[in-house]
Amino acid sequence: MAPSHFTHLDPLGRARMVDVTAKDASHRRAIARCRVYMNEDTASAIASGAIQKGDVLAVARVAGIQAAKQTANLLPLCHPLLVGSVYVNFRIEDRYVEIETNVDTVDRTGVEMEALTACSVAALTIYDMCKSIDRGMIIGDLALWEKTGGRSGTWRRESTDDDSGGFDR
Repeated sequence: MAPSHFTHLDPLGRARMVDVTAKDASHRRAIARCRVYMNEDTASAIASGAIQKGDVLAVARVAGIQAAKQTANLLPLCHPLLVGSVYVNFRIEDRYVEIETNVDTVDRTGVEMEALTACSVAALTIYDMCKSIDRGMIIGDLALWEKTGGRSGTWRRESTDDDSGGFDR
């Protein structure tokens, strides 16, 4: 594929930010999920509030919200957006914590990267707060689950029994 087919490359193949100035602002939403896999004792300690550093999920929630708002500072070709809302939710299972983020805006480009960044940073925060008791944790399964709005409309990931998670759709 020639460089001109990539939206983030100019005709000479140099990185550029896509021009969205001619687009109309519209409501856009994105949902992302990931999991932090861990020992059963770690998941139990999170659920019971027994982690020495404090309330793991409360801190991870704030970290995810903050991360969504800072995405353009972390990813060089992302547009700075007015993030309208960020929800970060958790589901604790025996051997993992599942994170779901939901980000909304009214803007000229989507919030997929904001939702994915929020999910990632919430997961990293869980790892940071629990690493003293479980350095073997694994962060995985990061994926976009849904996006709405914009020219391309709605997209939803097809779920299977293995990856649908516990969040109602």
